[in-house]
Amino acid sequence: MPVTVLLVDDEPLVRTGLRAVLESQPDIEVVGEAADGAAVIPLVRRLRPDVVAMDVRMPLMDGIEATRAVLRTVAEPPKILVVTTFEDDEYVYEALRAGADGFLLKRARPAEIVHAVRLVAEGESLLFPASVRRLAARYGDGGRPARATLERARLTEREAEVLRLIARGLSNAEIAARLVVGVETVKSHVSAVLAKIGARDRTQAVIAAYESGFVEPR
Repeated sequence: MPVTVLLVDDEPLVRTGLRAVLESQPDIEVVGEAADGAAVIPLVRRLRPDVVAMDVRMPLMDGIEATRAVLRTVAEPPKILVVTTFEDDEYVYEALRAGADGFLLKRARPAEIVHAVRLVAEGESLLFPASVRRLAARYGDGGRPARATLERARLTEREAEVLRLIARGLSNAEIAARLVVGVETVKSHVSAVLAKIGARDRTQAVIAAYESGFVEPR
């Protein structure tokens, strides 16, 4: 089954470019388009895309609020890939904190766009870990809620190690090789970490790890 994608951007040229790049791949299908975040929820409910590629800045409802709305109201929400002009934009970090699974630069090369969609759809690696670290270092608030969440989670020593490796951007296969265990064992540890800290995916777990001080964003 192909990865299905919904494109959300107020610039028609951007949507056209993304559609052309993504539909050149046999395993990716663009199932719809929207010009503003306000149109996302009904389209997500009707089209059930695997990934929403969503502009972070739009006139009526921006990508941050649209991300929150989708995650709040859709029972089985899609992965959300924020599309942005600037990678060090505070809006990008706020979108990640709101629940987005990663971000993509509008100037990215076609191969990078395709890779980002596939990676976010699979959910087994962190997209642009170095950039997420920089964003956390610049805009993270070191929030007490994040610290309290990590303290309450009571991660085992192995789970804590897995979270640190996730924050470094390692995939499940790379973590398995590092720890000399099977990939299925790593998947079990990752699931346990996400459940304990209440994160819906790796990106949210890493944001919590950085903001709590559990991992230094350097």
